[in-house]
Amino acid sequence: MAETPTEPEGQNAVVDMGWGRLIFGQTFAEPKDLITAIRAEGPGRRDIAAYIQDPHVVLAQAPQELFLDPSHTYRLDFAKLKGAGRKPRGFTIRRLNSLRDADEVNRIFLAQKMVPVAPDFFWQRRDSRVVTCLVAEDDKTGRVIGTVMGCNHGRAFNDNEHGSSLWCLAVDPQTSRPGVGEALVRHLAELFRHAGAEQLDLSVLHDNEQAIALYEKLGFERLPVFTLKRKNPINERLFLGPEPEQGLNPYAKLIVDEARRRGIGVEIIDAEGGFFRLVSGGRSVACRESLSELTSAVAMSLCDDKATTRRILEKAGISVPAQLTVADWAADKATIEAFLEEHGRLVVKPARGEQGRGVAVGLASLDAVEAAFTGARQLSDRVLIEAMAEGQDLRLVVIDYRVVAAAIRRPAHILGDGQSKVKDLIERQSRRREAATGGESRIPLDAETERCLADAGFSLDDIPDNGREIQVRKAANLHTGGTIHDVTDNVHPALIQAAILAARTIEIPVVGIDFIVPSPRGPEYVFIEANERPGLANHEPQPTAERFVDLLFPLSMPLAARRPNARHQSGAAA
Repeated sequence: MAETPTEPEGQNAVVDMGWGRLIFGQTFAEPKDLITAIRAEGPGRRDIAAYIQDPHVVLAQAPQELFLDPSHTYRLDFAKLKGAGRKPRGFTIRRLNSLRDADEVNRIFLAQKMVPVAPDFFWQRRDSRVVTCLVAEDDKTGRVIGTVMGCNHGRAFNDNEHGSSLWCLAVDPQTSRPGVGEALVRHLAELFRHAGAEQLDLSVLHDNEQAIALYEKLGFERLPVFTLKRKNPINERLFLGPEPEQGLNPYAKLIVDEARRRGIGVEIIDAEGGFFRLVSGGRSVACRESLSELTSAVAMSLCDDKATTRRILEKAGISVPAQLTVADWAADKATIEAFLEEHGRLVVKPARGEQGRGVAVGLASLDAVEAAFTGARQLSDRVLIEAMAEGQDLRLVVIDYRVVAAAIRRPAHILGDGQSKVKDLIERQSRRREAATGGESRIPLDAETERCLADAGFSLDDIPDNGREIQVRKAANLHTGGTIHDVTDNVHPALIQAAILAARTIEIPVVGIDFIVPSPRGPEYVFIEANERPGLANHEPQPTAERFVDLLFPLSMPLAARRPNARHQSGAAA
């Protein structure tokens, strides 16, 4: 495919990368020409003007429009590329070669809060010699689990330094494959080296310690050049300075950020606990993450008491599992034993609790049920023992009696590499989940994890074969290492209606409804629980925070988006 330079060779070089343009500052002789190029940025784009050696001179001519990007530039001399300690396993790196690949890359971009790219951009440039897009494909599932984009400077503007650059590295936060990012960087470097380049540059935010550690491990060194960007909504967090709510967790911060975008005032009550107040036009609403004053104390109490929730929803026609409420093991042992014999596998959980604490799933022996009961009894004076429903864990987020997001939650698992102990694999996966969720997700090394490993025939010190997948928790809770996979567009209408009915029965305006389903595409389900404070940050790219703020401050919505009598309508959000 022939490519036409945007400017004469070596002068005012600009390359379209899909999410924005890469503007090579060293090819502009005059600051005014560089500023003119930056001003041509399109809406919803993220242009980058790189290799600026005298940024103060350019900024002085457009201080209200431009800012100095708080990123470091690094360079890898291909002669200094350090060898890999061991070859990554379980995935293959190749060029992007289909529209499906393009959709998968955008899925990862959105999960990492990056700017997506029009799929046809990738397709039209699949044979490009200027822009290279690689993907990492999981050998077992066939899913794209990482991507990297780079630019060959020699092809772009006949660079006399024989350079190349990496401008977009993203790894699926849900993958359990280790080493994906490093392998993508190495592969891109090798491609450019074979094409005649002598070095690879990249820009990384100054506080991205994890990425910087990877690049320095590979041999990258700091380069004394700078990057300029235009002040636009996408770049807001980079030029507005530190925010006062730095201590907020991701669930609270997501809502606070959306409120601020609309000009709604924010008062942080207690950052550590996730408490804040939103104020606009004389209206004031106190919140704890997605729990607000609009949720009544009665509705909150109903969700908190799982046994009561189950009873009132069963009366409303919601499908619920068989269940026992137990306070004294000795007094109810015979009943529990008969219940186990009838249902085969059981779930034990405290009658009150959250974030998966004290929950044990898939118990098939009386001894295992008793041990789980003892653990749950430490968290609640009553313990629920219920028949285990087989299927997938589906969370539906209902806001203002509309389903705005749906996701399958999968229990934590690891993949063997034939070299590492189970304990080490769990710790690595925990670090990846922690980094991907702002510290909210981690696999506990506790008795429940050891029980799940034993059921699979492993201990913490065993070394699983390469590619062997081991489920290390039975409950699919995010806080215990579970992963979340959006299925909003594929949920059966019967599940949507059941979730809305559950919310209306509890009379709760914001709630996470958990079902066990054979498939989200089918109508069958069993209700598990209702969460009065669902984590809205877990459901990108669905607009959960937007719909939450709509509910609290309907006049902050665009006029065309306002719905009359919203509280009396039902259905999935558009």
